[in-house]
This record gives sequence, C-alpha cells and structure tokens, in this order.
Amino acid sequence: MIGIVLASASPRRSELLRQIGLEFEVVLSDIDESNKENLRADELVQHLAYNKALDVAKKVAGRDNGKKRYLVIGADTVVVKDKILGKPKDRDDAIKMLKHLSGSWHEVMTGIAIIDTNDFRSIRSVEVTRVKMKELSDDTVLAYVDSKEPMDKAGAYGIQEKGAMLVERIEGCYFNVVGLPLARLADLLKGFGVSVL
Repeated sequence: MIGIVLASASPRRSELLRQIGLEFEVVLSDIDESNKENLRADELVQHLAYNKALDVAKKVAGRDNGKKRYLVIGADTVVVKDKILGKPKDRDDAIKMLKHLSGSWHEVMTGIAIIDTNDFRSIRSVEVTRVKMKELSDDTVLAYVDSKEPMDKAGAYGIQEKGAMLVERIEGCYFNVVGLPLARLADLLKGFGVSVL
C-alpha cells in the first residue's frame, strides 16, 4: 500500500493533483526557504523541493509501525528575470516585481523531488517554462496588486487566475507556471511504480 503525501501548503498544487485523480494528503514542512548557499535558480528549486520532501518524509516514515510506504512530493517554484523572484514581501515589492516583468520574457522554474519512505530513495527534477508578460500600465499593475492575488505567488502573479490577463504567451508547460508540471511529475512517479494513467 502506497500513500502519496504532498509537502506543500499551496492550494494550487493540491488542485492540480486532484485534477489528475491522485489521492493524497498534505503535510507541511518546516524548512528555511532562504537561499543561503547562493544557488542558481535551477539548483535552488530542486534543493528546496528535496528539503521539503525530506522534512515531511521523516515525519510520516514511522507511521503505522512502518508498514505503509509513502511517496512524499516536494515542490518549489521561482520566477527568474535577471535575478530570482520569489513571493513578494509586501505591496511595494509586488509592484516592483510586476514592473520588472512587464513587456518582457522571463522563466518560471519548478523543482520537484519525490522521496520513498521505504528506503529514502529520491528523484529530483526541474521544469522550465518561458513566459512573455504583456506591457503593463501602472493602472493595471496597481489594480492587480490591490486584488491581493499576487501576494502568495512567485513573481507576484498567478497565471490561472486574474493574472492570466497579464500574460501574452508561454513556451513550455502551462501547469509548471501554476506550480506543478504534471507530465513531468507523472514520469517521476513511474520511477517509483506509481502510474497516474
């Protein structure tokens, strides 16, 4: 018997897992998400995804006297344009991020890590999607920030909500921009004997 655990508080990631019919539970990690090692964006998202998954794997590994096997999924998403953009600290930070992205291409990177609590074997991967943001007027930026939607999202926008109106086009996986590249995740789960389809 295999239990799937999502090591993320993101409601969007939970929605995506439900969308593909996965049964899972959410267990939150307590890790420091700062970039103390000054890692590149692609390294950082995999590092954080792995540490989230590892923290939660340690929490759930001993359940049921160790009779049940869990696959713990960790994920982390950042936006990259000249520098790494995480979640905005406040309203001013969100405005600054959106003006920085306005009218140009940027990359959205999601790191995924899966850990098997049986033997703590892990797989890590990163997905990159290019996104072109429309030229945004000051009024548009302020109206969007005042909707409060950007405050818990990397790069201060969410493509699946009102933020969809800010995006001109994307190259790559749409679900990656939402926060979890589903096709890549399904491939990784196969490596642990779990077939989503």
